[in-house]
Amino acid sequence: MKNNPRISRINDEILKELSLIIRGELKDPRIGSMTSVVRAETTPDLKYCKVYVSVLGNDEEKDSVMKGLKNANGFIRRLIAQRVNLRITPEFTFKLDESAEYAIHMEQLLSKITRDLKEKEANEGEK
Repeated sequence: MKNNPRISRINDEILKELSLIIRGELKDPRIGSMTSVVRAETTPDLKYCKVYVSVLGNDEEKDSVMKGLKNANGFIRRLIAQRVNLRITPEFTFKLDESAEYAIHMEQLLSKITRDLKEKEANEGEK
């Protein structure tokens, strides 16, 4: 898809406002402090927006946050309509982004491999 500068600016503005709303204005106890908005992708006609959310925690906490965001969807949309000057306010679909956890997992695997190689070299050096 062609990179449209207008859509990119809208995505950035929606991302910024969603972060502020989720951190400060949602009173839902299911949505914890370890929730962050990673990316927003708006369709060219501005009717729909996929919002990728990162949640640090176990699977129950992730499900709880996603349910809380789904329930607060109308409230969030109304706040975005007030703050971002668009003719059409998009409908939000929240998706769980697990790239941060995947990166942490890969880092742990790489450090384990590095440790094992150092131990192996140390053992061979003793022989």
